[in-house]
Amino acid sequence: MSAIDATHDTALQSWVASANDPASDFPLQNLPYGRFRRAGSDEAWRIGVAIGDQVLDLRWASARSTWSDAARDALVPLAQGDLNAFMARSHADRSAVRAALSQALREGSEQTSSLRSCLVAQSQAEMGMPCSVGDYTDFYTGIHHATAVGKLFRPDQPLLPNYKWVPIGYHGRSSSLRASGHRFPRPLGQFKTEAAEPQFGPCRRLDYELEVGALIGSGNELGEPIAIAQAEDHLFGLVLLNDWSARDVQAWEYQPLGPFLAKNFATTLSPWVVTMDALAPFRVPFARPAGDPKPLPYLDSASNREQGAIDITLEVWLQTAAMRARAEPAVRLMQSNFRDAYWTLAQLVAHHTSNGCNLQSGDLFGSGTQSGPDVGQGGSLLELTHGGKQPIMLPDGETRTFLEDGDTVTLRGFCERAGQRRIGFGDCAATVIAARGMSSTL
Repeated sequence: MSAIDATHDTALQSWVASANDPASDFPLQNLPYGRFRRAGSDEAWRIGVAIGDQVLDLRWASARSTWSDAARDALVPLAQGDLNAFMARSHADRSAVRAALSQALREGSEQTSSLRSCLVAQSQAEMGMPCSVGDYTDFYTGIHHATAVGKLFRPDQPLLPNYKWVPIGYHGRSSSLRASGHRFPRPLGQFKTEAAEPQFGPCRRLDYELEVGALIGSGNELGEPIAIAQAEDHLFGLVLLNDWSARDVQAWEYQPLGPFLAKNFATTLSPWVVTMDALAPFRVPFARPAGDPKPLPYLDSASNREQGAIDITLEVWLQTAAMRARAEPAVRLMQSNFRDAYWTLAQLVAHHTSNGCNLQSGDLFGSGTQSGPDVGQGGSLLELTHGGKQPIMLPDGETRTFLEDGDTVTLRGFCERAGQRRIGFGDCAATVIAARGMSSTL
């Protein structure tokens, strides 16, 4: 598990002035990785580090500045634009690069002049998927979401008996993952109404799901489970994830084998990967509610109990087409926290590999919808509107039960704690447009 070190020192300031803004998502203490190119160019995609409102181009930085032998070697895959290869390297290599970047970007650094020309304004950068994702597994760790949704369909038994014993998950579709800022058409699908036969057409109950995504660093060999004590060593970093859901299609198709077309038409990721090292100051104890069963031994360890959870504030914001036309900002719909997840990331890694399944660098885990315990903390419209029965009233008088064409949903996440520098994830946003062949409101 990553430890707090000199790179987390709250007194550190950067020669990139915007990084010193207390409200910045990307201070010197963060240093997340992303894949970008200059907007409007045809240059090769490259890896960069977010610092304030800038991106440090690691291809240029590797060539134009002086680095220690350890950092220079570990920077090679980053300079080549291959984040997967860097993620697969040892934690010691990755930590050496973090320490070198922290030193290079801090106030008074001897590398200031050589690196200043390697900066690109984030406003001038086109962001892509941060790495190649070969496989994507979506879990169901949000117990408050699972309970709220369960009550809609099974009032007498909201949680099925296995929920508190085994991390539930399903295999998603990596081909439809996209980085923040894209548009996607409303999906078509088959769904059941009051009519005798099902219908096929544009989804009528389109929803978002507020999730955290975890990216695997180093993998494991087929047939070799990862013990929970070593599970954190296989995690590289986190992103925000929107698991868009066609609720009417889902209700009709999910029995008996679970989600399929209702989930695989689009999934949005925030483009900056916040490393597990950056998150070290925000680890918190993991504990089950009194009376709940203890995890089985393969899902339990002292370190997981002591600091297996992560304190990340999560939010959902909505801007409708009408709001955008009037240049009105998005409104916040809810706020929750990742520390309320029922299973930790280490438990997900241990369980996923417990049968010998092999993970690979860049594999993505979705956390499942992260709702809070209180009213109004639902991580989806399905919860906030009680299954579409209680519309949400927006400040401009519009209402929503589910998403309409032209709606932009933005997920935001950040970590704050007394005595530590605030770090954030940046936006995870996408816009719904009309189904193919249908007129659009945009």
